[in-house]
Amino acid sequence: MTTGREMRVSDRERQAAADRLKGALEEGRLDFHEYDHRLGLAYRAVTYADLDQLFGDLPTASPAPVAVRPTPPPPAAPVRQPDALATGFARLPLALKILWSIWSVAMAVNLTVWLLVGVGNGEITYFWPMWLLVPGTALAGATFATLAVRNAHRGPGER
Repeated sequence: MTTGREMRVSDRERQAAADRLKGALEEGRLDFHEYDHRLGLAYRAVTYADLDQLFGDLPTASPAPVAVRPTPPPPAAPVRQPDALATGFARLPLALKILWSIWSVAMAVNLTVWLLVGVGNGEITYFWPMWLLVPGTALAGATFATLAVRNAHRGPGER
């Protein structure tokens, strides 16, 4: 006749051992590699002595849970208000950004030419770059209209 530790274990007892190992893993008493190794041994166990070897260095019962104080959430970072020029240009559609860039470069080139020609002649006369304000005004109207349509399609919380 066999002793108590040499008796064969049932599937239910193997499953109970696996559950106890899972509890030890969740408590942090076993790392995943060790848990996986012991789990394999638990399912291959034949006798109670085989199962006893798996729990020799683990406590017999789970200790009473330690009261853990919840950590307060970190304070919210202050919301930085970006400057209006950066957000205004950044909100524009790509086509308007390109058009504004082209118009700005054309205006800068024409103003430079007008200034150099005027200084080279010794007198500054007719301000012909003012005619570039006509497409600039049309571009400004298109920009305001686009932004108005976009703001109308957004909800009050999205602006």
